[in-house]
Amino acid sequence: MSTPLSGEPADEPAADGTPDRHRWWGLVVIALAQLMVVLDATIVNIALPSAQRDLGISDANRQWVITAYTLAFGGLLLLGGRIADFVGRKRTFIIGLIGFAVASGIGGAATTSGMLFGARALQGAFAALLAPSALSLLTTSFIDPKERARAFGIYGAIAGGGAAIGLIMGGVLTEFLDWRWCLYVNVPIAGIAVLGAVTLLHDRPGHREASLDIPGVVLGCGGLVAIVYGFNEAEPRGWTDPLVLGLLLGGVALLAAFVWWQTRAPHPLLPLHVIRERNRAGCFLTMALVTIGLFGTFLFLTYYLQTILGYSPLKAGLAFLPMTAAIIIGSTQVSARLMQYVAPRVLMVPGLVLAAGGLVILTQLTVHAEYATHVLPAELLLGLGMGMTFMPVMATATLGVAPRDSGVTSATVNTSQQVGGSIGTALLNTIATSSAGAYVASHLSAADAHDPAAVARITNVGVVHGYTVAIWWAVGIMLLAAVVAGTMVTGRPRPHPTPAGEPLRTPAS
Repeated sequence: MSTPLSGEPADEPAADGTPDRHRWWGLVVIALAQLMVVLDATIVNIALPSAQRDLGISDANRQWVITAYTLAFGGLLLLGGRIADFVGRKRTFIIGLIGFAVASGIGGAATTSGMLFGARALQGAFAALLAPSALSLLTTSFIDPKERARAFGIYGAIAGGGAAIGLIMGGVLTEFLDWRWCLYVNVPIAGIAVLGAVTLLHDRPGHREASLDIPGVVLGCGGLVAIVYGFNEAEPRGWTDPLVLGLLLGGVALLAAFVWWQTRAPHPLLPLHVIRERNRAGCFLTMALVTIGLFGTFLFLTYYLQTILGYSPLKAGLAFLPMTAAIIIGSTQVSARLMQYVAPRVLMVPGLVLAAGGLVILTQLTVHAEYATHVLPAELLLGLGMGMTFMPVMATATLGVAPRDSGVTSATVNTSQQVGGSIGTALLNTIATSSAGAYVASHLSAADAHDPAAVARITNVGVVHGYTVAIWWAVGIMLLAAVVAGTMVTGRPRPHPTPAGEPLRTPAS
């Protein structure tokens, strides 16, 4: 006995029923655009101290260089996905690229902190338009299961490794050019992608029946922005701050109202059948949990390498290279080769357990730990595990979706990743900071307080202690993701193509 993944037609092939002959070159364009979007969440991390000094940004406000981007990106993704369905994926993709390039140029030329914050928010808004268009174009361009597996392997490697690549590029550009080039670099990348999109990508016209759900936009996007903003503000203000509590509770209330409205809206922003199906819901939840642990770990490693081990921005960026290589290998050489033969969870669960093992190694960090013996092995395990996880998550979450819902489904995958990353950064950073403060308070004696060397030594130990406590939380979250993937993602492998118009079938639960 089997049940359909959705009651809608499966992904549409090319207009004449045959695969697009430019699909692999199109994949290069899509991958380039996705890399630009993903790495921009982290490329300014290493450059942030230089930008702060140059523009006179206060310590309290420097977080907005990161937060302005993630807030706009995570909060507007669902709207971006619906716009892609409404006006056409290719057209939305090109508009997103051009807007992202313009916003990047403004940010690079910023003369005040407000100008930089605004440009970063504008980048996030156009990224929210661009990202779901990219994934839905990929979904509808590759129909053959073997080719689809390879394409999603490449895409998964970029999605998983983009954050690490951003750290590497940020270090290189900051050290040899200027922090502004961390933003300027997007302009030529976007220009090349636009030319490629115009000549290589093909798409059917938008589905005009997919009218925009304005109340859904206000409730859904407002709820996501409030929650992401609340988690980001929890670090400087504390979890019991009235503003933080108000934002979190208000965000939950708005999302509850959003779900209620989606059952009644004539053209819902997020059709509930998209998230009601067990496999797809499991993928969305797995993605969110994974990025909660992953993005926080990136933040800790960045500071650990620079402030504890004394690495330069370039050396710190290059230290992430093994992780990036491991993610690519896990996506393209493991997941992409096995996806058509094994069920998605057979890849996802071992991948998540490997990633958790890498995090366990990081919990053993000390102020005197060596990169080769502690950081490198952890990066390799974490990267390989992420590569085995991201590709099947994305491929399964977007499989068998009606063409008119392709953009919003792709947006939901990206929303899970972005919101999870924002929550993880705020949550784990708060845990690390409070743990470090408690450690220093309990270990710093009255005599030590008058000895600058003793204060520095105990503070460094406390900071690393805070990192390890937070990473233990990340281990638990990663293992929870493995449980979710193992119990909810029950789909079978697809050894043969599913004819257009026939729904994908999975085992009954």
